[in-house]
Amino acid sequence: VGSASNVLSALDWVLANHTTHNIRVVNMSLGMAAIDSYKNDPLCRAVRRLVDAGIVVVAAAGNHGTNSAGQKAYGNIHAPGNEPSAITVGAANTFGTNARNDDGVTTYSSRGPTRSSWTDADGVRHYDNLVKPDLVAPGNKVIAAEAINCLLIQQNPELDAGTSTYPSRKMMILNGSSMAAPAVAGAAVLLLQARPKLTPNLIKMLLTYTAQPLANFNLLEQGAGQLNLEGAVRLAKVVRTDLSNSTPLGQPLLTSSKPPTPRTTIANFTFPWAQGIVLNHTHATGINLITQYQKIYGTGVLLGDGVLAGDGVLLGDGVLLGDNILTSDGSALGAGAVFLSTGVLLGDGVLLGDGVLMGDGVLMGDGVLMGDGVLMGDATAQAQSARVVGDATVSLELVQDTGVDNQGHQGHRR
Repeated sequence: VGSASNVLSALDWVLANHTTHNIRVVNMSLGMAAIDSYKNDPLCRAVRRLVDAGIVVVAAAGNHGTNSAGQKAYGNIHAPGNEPSAITVGAANTFGTNARNDDGVTTYSSRGPTRSSWTDADGVRHYDNLVKPDLVAPGNKVIAAEAINCLLIQQNPELDAGTSTYPSRKMMILNGSSMAAPAVAGAAVLLLQARPKLTPNLIKMLLTYTAQPLANFNLLEQGAGQLNLEGAVRLAKVVRTDLSNSTPLGQPLLTSSKPPTPRTTIANFTFPWAQGIVLNHTHATGINLITQYQKIYGTGVLLGDGVLAGDGVLLGDGVLLGDNILTSDGSALGAGAVFLSTGVLLGDGVLLGDGVLMGDGVLMGDGVLMGDGVLMGDATAQAQSARVVGDATVSLELVQDTGVDNQGHQGHRR
């Protein structure tokens, strides 16, 4: 548990010192109830300042994919995951295998759309209704380093993976979008290693365009799909290094006239890339997203700004996408029911094809933050359960520690 003011102070420090320390990526495995519109929320505004300064910000979507009755729930993305400039990450389940053909979204991963809002002078509430998450990454039964004297282990000793007797080398098993977000943050670092001049918007495009679409999960559950690091790095390596905000719309984006093959093979399973990007209220697809420079790839703008939606209809504030890029007119939920159609959303608590649209978030009090966006009331137990228990599937195979690292150094039992 922490305070919003402390998080804001940390983000301000990053902004002030990012050049000195070459800080390029920030991971935020935390959150709070998304009440205020991202336009007014202090956490979201702080994230936007970082992104406008060229820093990639990755945020956990949250662990509220079901309501207190156990029904699938939509509309529980937490702040700052509701900020459009952030890369918002949901939790996928690998079912304990390296193969990608059995992967899915966890039951508890928070689903979009964002339900933060603002109220006009007439008292009418306007919801942000952004499509989130942007993508998902493994977040169930993740094996990670265990801190010495870890409080979570003291409270839940069953989370110790039992792989080592050396206190400094122990591992633990964790669940949640807070585990998925760092995987995407690490992927962003590798993309910057391949192409140091990439903007946050280009990195988001690369990650979502190359993502693996997961069968039987919709846009508001998985975003573009599951993280595909192989494809993202392969595509990043052919992005031009001389791009800037002044690069004209439609100029070549890649160093090669032939784009990479939009398929990836992992563990003998070949899957197609999503070949699209998640925008504020829709989803765009088309080869020109990677062959031509789009003005939304620069800094100081959002990927969702100014989407050209056919026949000269401009949505947003004037940043056009190039030709031959299609934008969807709805996001199908359940058995083909259109949820996001012409920008109109169903009201609170309406039963959809396969779930319930949640109402307003629950205000937690004076800026209190809890790990992975925990809300007050019944939802508190749900989020804690998701983090401790997760979905009832196995983890990847556990390997016993010999006490000797890959450099030949022996651990110490103390």
